[in-house]
Amino acid sequence: MSKKTNTLLFILGATVLNVLVMVLCFIVLLFLYARFLVPLLPETVQAWGLPLIFIGSIALSFMLYRIILKQLVKRVTMEKYFAPLFSQKKRP
Repeated sequence: MSKKTNTLLFILGATVLNVLVMVLCFIVLLFLYARFLVPLLPETVQAWGLPLIFIGSIALSFMLYRIILKQLVKRVTMEKYFAPLFSQKKRP
């Protein structure tokens, strides 16, 4: 496979992985919220839980994605397998 194909497959795979991690974080945070916080909070405050959990799952998945990507960059020589996303324009 060419470097461009590898780059495209990596981007697609990383996107799917990021979405799956976000859904998993959302489910875990929702379970923890429903199990521990909902019984303690008044009903007027409980409605704020779902949007905060959604935003929190996005933030948590982004942090986990960055950690995983940093570990991958340390172990794999990216230039060897992947093409750059944006080519540098050569000026005459």
